[in-house]
Amino acid sequence: LSILKSKNIILDQEKRKIIIKEKFKNICNSRKLKGDFNEKLVEEVVNLVERPNVVIGKFNECNEENSDLKDEISDLEIEINIDSHKFLRLMDKTRFAISNEETRYFLNGIYFHKKKEDHSNLLSVVATDGHRLAKIDFNFNEDSEEIAGVIVPKKTVNELCKLLAEYDGSIKINLDSNKIVFFINESILISKLIDGNFPDYDRVIPNDNNHILKINRHDFSMAVDRVSTITTDKSPIIKFKLLNNVMNLSSVNSDSGTATEDITTIYSGNEIEIGFNSKYILEMINNLEDDEITLSFKDSSSPVIATEESNPNLIYVLMPMRV
Repeated sequence: LSILKSKNIILDQEKRKIIIKEKFKNICNSRKLKGDFNEKLVEEVVNLVERPNVVIGKFNECNEENSDLKDEISDLEIEINIDSHKFLRLMDKTRFAISNEETRYFLNGIYFHKKKEDHSNLLSVVATDGHRLAKIDFNFNEDSEEIAGVIVPKKTVNELCKLLAEYDGSIKINLDSNKIVFFINESILISKLIDGNFPDYDRVIPNDNNHILKINRHDFSMAVDRVSTITTDKSPIIKFKLLNNVMNLSSVNSDSGTATEDITTIYSGNEIEIGFNSKYILEMINNLEDDEITLSFKDSSSPVIATEESNPNLIYVLMPMRV
């Protein structure tokens, strides 16, 4: 097992079990350990080091001795080159919205595709759990072919972010419809892609939210945090009442009472009462950076859009809850 760990090779689940079983037997034989290699025992050994659907390796391990890893990174059709910090930012701005519901497996990752729009090459990165959506576009200078769209699993995204955070430089991405490979410094990360149809996110993003509210991000975050202290997991709703240059936040708990707070805004639209999940609101606010952010509303039953001036390619959408 120490040899396996030093190689730092992690293969997809089915192939990994075959390889680990053989290597485990070889290790025992080389050390003259006797036994009938009971399959149940071997299975337990495999499960100790199992990390399905992801491969991690080093460039200098891609040799004849390690043909399994070499096979994993050959014959991929599409290539992208991008700065590590810029790509990490794309992941960090969207991955909080990935769904954890296994029944909706096609939402258990980040969706990205590359397309041409208004003579620009755009890489769009999107995540949603059905209640909220995060989307960010990145302008590509290089002219490469379009990517129809792939879904990178959440576990892969988390592993990828760790590698990106430790490296400053250009990375290479190769992919096809089933697999994606990231070349980061001297490391290689390989993952299967989620086989499913990601929702048409453009249909989810409203284009007629005409009631515009501007608010200080820090003040808004602190107010939501204070008012949400009496909410529960079963009832996480905060009600927002939009008035002329004022937003009233309130929450009700049958055991703890009521919490309410007013916050100054820039708003002159219609009076609107709307409810949101307090946790989702906070995560959305805290992933924005400007001192002042913009919230766009349509009515009390439609999604809200959150944006910031310094990053016009970033958009967050949040569905309301019934109050």
